[in-house]
Amino acid sequence: MVFQNRVEAGRLLAKQLRGYAGRNDVIVLGIPRGGVPVAFEVAMALKAPLDIFLSRKLGVPGQEELAFGAIASGDIRVLDRHLVEGLNISEQEIDQITKTVETELERRERVYRGNRSPLQVEGKTVLLIDDGIATGSSMRAAIRALRQMRPARIVVAVPVAPFHTCKLLRSEADELICIQEPEFFYAIGQFYDDFSQVTDEEVTELLRRAAQQIGPPTAPVTPAATGTVEDASSESSPASDAPGMRSKVKEEIAMPSIPARGGRATAFAGAEEAKH
Repeated sequence: MVFQNRVEAGRLLAKQLRGYAGRNDVIVLGIPRGGVPVAFEVAMALKAPLDIFLSRKLGVPGQEELAFGAIASGDIRVLDRHLVEGLNISEQEIDQITKTVETELERRERVYRGNRSPLQVEGKTVLLIDDGIATGSSMRAAIRALRQMRPARIVVAVPVAPFHTCKLLRSEADELICIQEPEFFYAIGQFYDDFSQVTDEEVTELLRRAAQQIGPPTAPVTPAATGTVEDASSESSPASDAPGMRSKVKEEIAMPSIPARGGRATAFAGAEEAKH
């Protein structure tokens, strides 16, 4: 199945999530930029408030499409130590790349929210939405960051993701909804007729329209500061992490085969696109 665009994907995803419609404990969070048009359609269909949750991959030097980790709102960082060691990525490179990505996330926060605080997620059911998942690094970072904010439930919902990535994420999220789980997966864009880049202006406009039509469920609050998670795995962090807790786990992430530095990535490893 190939989606016409993110709008169609969002409307189809909303049908899978109709059990959450009309509930006052549900919040929809889209991961910018590509996840926001999908999340907007879901929020409109379910009549649920829409906000963003910032998460972005950390790309291998010289092979930026390949993620060796990700960071998310709340100072959460997830690293795949198997990939880092296999590709000889130095700690200095990791820190430099992390700083660059953090700067971009801070910019997006200012552009998309302005003076608005994030919606309160504590005690809520969060529908965390993107336009697709490849390796899952960014989504895992987002899940772990959200856990620190104490939602009642995290539901990851996407139009498409590889079968074994879905299997991994099902052990991280409380629920995973995915329309397509192909075994052969090269890039998210292969499942869309129109996968053009989403602009900052589009994200801002969709957030404005959602706020105008639905509005927030409660007074917004700023989430508590959180810690850093590295080398995260599906069994390594409890769902009840408290805000302010600094977690460090040692279990490694199982990832696809590792290409040589500067060489060709495997089909799946190349699936993380510069879509956000």
